[in-house]
Amino acid sequence: MANTACFIIVGRNDIPIYEAEVGSAAKREDAAQLHQFILHAALDVVQDLAWTTSAMFLKSVDRFNDLVVSVYVTAGHTRLMLLHDSRNEDGIKSFFQEVHELYIKILLNPLYLPGSRIASSHFDTKVRALARKYL
Repeated sequence: MANTACFIIVGRNDIPIYEAEVGSAAKREDAAQLHQFILHAALDVVQDLAWTTSAMFLKSVDRFNDLVVSVYVTAGHTRLMLLHDSRNEDGIKSFFQEVHELYIKILLNPLYLPGSRIASSHFDTKVRALARKYL
């Protein structure tokens, strides 16, 4: 697993609908806010790149010190963003694809309102298991 990893799902209107610190690094007090700031700063770059390519996996779109932002954009323009310090591109792509499948299952739930926060503990557990497996 990567030492530092923060995963976030951002909806169409730039509203975060899921956030998780999935890394194994020692947590600093301000680390969560720094990770959120880096990921939200990369949203503009992601928005520009999403319209110039048909690929869903945008690889690394931004850097901050030794941290890299990788992004996967769904067909509905929901952004799956991962802040990491790993160089395992194949594992990151597999992670995004499997989390995308989980996200589709959440969307198919008739009780879920699209664009609202994902509060499912099952979803959270599965995302963390996928992070341990691929990152």
